[in-house]
Amino acid sequence: MIPIETDRLILRNWEGCDRDAFHELMSDDRVMEFFSYRRTREESDERLVLLRASIEDIGFGFYAVELKESGHCIGMCGIAQLEMEPQFPQGTFETGWRFAARHWGKGYATESAKAAIADGFLNHGLSDLVAIAVKTNHRSIAVMERLGMVRDPDGDFDHPGVPENQPSLIRHATCRLSRNRWTRTLS
Repeated sequence: MIPIETDRLILRNWEGCDRDAFHELMSDDRVMEFFSYRRTREESDERLVLLRASIEDIGFGFYAVELKESGHCIGMCGIAQLEMEPQFPQGTFETGWRFAARHWGKGYATESAKAAIADGFLNHGLSDLVAIAVKTNHRSIAVMERLGMVRDPDGDFDHPGVPENQPSLIRHATCRLSRNRWTRTLS
């Protein structure tokens, strides 16, 4: 993959030097507030290898997001195929992001997601994207709205991967963005 650059960020494939930053994302209680799991170091390392291989295989995915100023990995953002039938049909692509808590509130999620979405629509032939979040995750839903995504209340669903003993994490909101709508927002 060719790295994607914004004014402040580089979206690139994962490297071995990103292991600590990735584990922080996958295990920090603040970052993972709306997820039903935390990953151990071993699980994080395994997931990083899978993300890297997926990007190498198909040319895009959930990238490492590097801060240009420091060269440090501060989070992840990108697009991946959503494997969640019957809630979403085969071939549905999702955009998403996750950043270390100390980097929240600086616009990095919106900036990196805009770049990933443009790459998906312009370079990978995607026609539609979704984004999902726990219904009470107002920060992520606000990012979706800043990206021009449209809430789809009829697409809200109970996430099948969330255990019943975590009822506050089960209901998910869905937002959608078509390439046509995205193109209109550029003008």
